[in-house]
Amino acid sequence: MSRITATFDTLKAQGRKALVPYVTAGFPYADITPALMHGMVAAGADIIELGVPFSDPSADGPVIQKAGDRALALGIGLTQVLAMVKAFRAKDQTIPVVLMGYANPIERYEQQHGEGAFVRDASAAGVDGVLVVDYPPEECAEFSAALKAAGMDLIFLLAPTSTDERMQQVAQVASGYVYYVSLKGVTGSGALNTDEVGAMLPRIRQHVHIPVGVGFGIRDAETARAIGRVADAVVIGSRLIQQIEQQPHERVAAAAADFLRPIRAALDA
Repeated sequence: MSRITATFDTLKAQGRKALVPYVTAGFPYADITPALMHGMVAAGADIIELGVPFSDPSADGPVIQKAGDRALALGIGLTQVLAMVKAFRAKDQTIPVVLMGYANPIERYEQQHGEGAFVRDASAAGVDGVLVVDYPPEECAEFSAALKAAGMDLIFLLAPTSTDERMQQVAQVASGYVYYVSLKGVTGSGALNTDEVGAMLPRIRQHVHIPVGVGFGIRDAETARAIGRVADAVVIGSRLIQQIEQQPHERVAAAAADFLRPIRAALDA
């Protein structure tokens, strides 16, 4: 059983929902990420999504694009991201870590280090799941199998425009959880309609029989609580990035924790 599945099983038994913060690796300082991850765990994070910086992200809005650009300028690539996960694992063997990003850095890594190197090295570092925005499910059977053999999950996005056929395709290869994008658009855009999310999730669950997390547009405790009533997990990224982007180095982890604590409390209420 993967760490992600074990986490959701434990939360379900407790009647609780998962809080899943997203941060861009290497932002706002190149060396801050392991400490930031520990700070988020202390504030109640159940799973951490760690963004792999990429120059041409298709799903990220301006806030996360800017964070990625800054991390890239600091020299952060997939090699450094894996080292950050390994550093986090030196003190925390429990909280699942999901890498979220795009195909290009993974394929470049394999060009540099050999076929199969990404799965091998991600597993060795302590990664639990991978979400590759531009890997379609119909082309991922082999990659999914390789990840599962190494104890990792392959996570997919679903959107308001996803058809029943697409949901069935995702269900065949996804594990851990699926990530429902609550808005048409990029991260951090638009106003969240919780009624629409509530109507969509039963349809997703007809096809997908693993936990469903919801993200894009969740900005505070109120919206998190509303989504937590219908979803298994709440993912929050852009707003968290905004909370830490101007902080001095010594305040980054504390600022993230201060932001997440009321959201954790709202989910538990």
